[in-house]
Amino acid sequence: MYKNFKNIEKIVFGRGAFSQLGEIIEPIRTQNNRYFVYIVDNYFKDKTLAQKLQNLPEDLVYFIDVDPYEPTTEQVDTLRDDILTKRGLPSGVIGIGGGSIMDIAKAVSLMLTNSGSSVLYQGLNLIKNPGVYHLGIPTISGTGAEVSMTAVLTGPEKKLGLKCEYTVFNQVILDPELTATVPIDKWFYTGMDTYIHCIESEQGINKNAFSSAYAQQAIQLCEEVYLNEKSGKTPENDDKLMVASLMGALSLTYSEVGVCHAISYGLSKILGYKHCFANCIIFQHLEDIYPEGVKKFKTMVEKNQIQLPQGLSKEWNEDTITAMATVSYNLPFMWRHAFGENYQNIATLEYIKNLFRRL
Repeated sequence: MYKNFKNIEKIVFGRGAFSQLGEIIEPIRTQNNRYFVYIVDNYFKDKTLAQKLQNLPEDLVYFIDVDPYEPTTEQVDTLRDDILTKRGLPSGVIGIGGGSIMDIAKAVSLMLTNSGSSVLYQGLNLIKNPGVYHLGIPTISGTGAEVSMTAVLTGPEKKLGLKCEYTVFNQVILDPELTATVPIDKWFYTGMDTYIHCIESEQGINKNAFSSAYAQQAIQLCEEVYLNEKSGKTPENDDKLMVASLMGALSLTYSEVGVCHAISYGLSKILGYKHCFANCIIFQHLEDIYPEGVKKFKTMVEKNQIQLPQGLSKEWNEDTITAMATVSYNLPFMWRHAFGENYQNIATLEYIKNLFRRL
């Protein structure tokens, strides 16, 4: 099937690009009730970035704590209701932070113009009306949320994104200077999310020349950042990783993710593991499915002195494993991409439970 997908309308990249925020949104301020909503990672509340938001007095600024939990439908609904009660419909929404913050910003922009709970819109093309203008500014690289057409939310019954062309940001500001203070462990986990995106995109039935071009370039950049002689967290590598993140997400947009992400959704939904960390925990155990990718991943883990937990499944009872496997089982598009049209003969519930038992 051909994908006629929407990309970001505008992108600015470069060190110091964040300073252009006020100028970029000025023309948009004439829309709706002439104010902006800022959704910012709580990590920056008492830091320099919080003093450089370029917000006006009428703007609403929310500092959101997303550690250790991922965005929820309830959180998005509550935030939407608070915004509309206080000021009515804004000119736009700005998300400043990692993947979770950007997903919240995307989801809120949509829910401001669509009635009911965001639970109703978890799935593909369920959104009825375009959201308000929304702008993303990543402060960590790897999740690909800055270009993704999905805003992933955990609801009462499932972890699944609001996915449609309206979800994509109207504008993205890519400023590698904003990633300077990212701790080494999180820098590794999120960067590996990009790497895993590309490995899974490349190794499945939806692979094509378009997705491969982005995946191969992003993989090369990841290897330069995490494996080469000049590897490590340096300004040059921060630049490369920010570009790799964008390319990795474009690759999966025109292809699909696979086994690791399917398992990650179950681990995150039931036990609350952060997505990128969950991917790293899982991917090390998938050498029979992604042999070359896992081999290089383990080399990256060793070179960057990252410690990943082992033997987690020893602490899980059968009910917990079944609950996680059920979440993962209900992601057929990922299993189909990984194993082909006859995926149901391979990705049975018992097979998936055994994948969890490896962890």
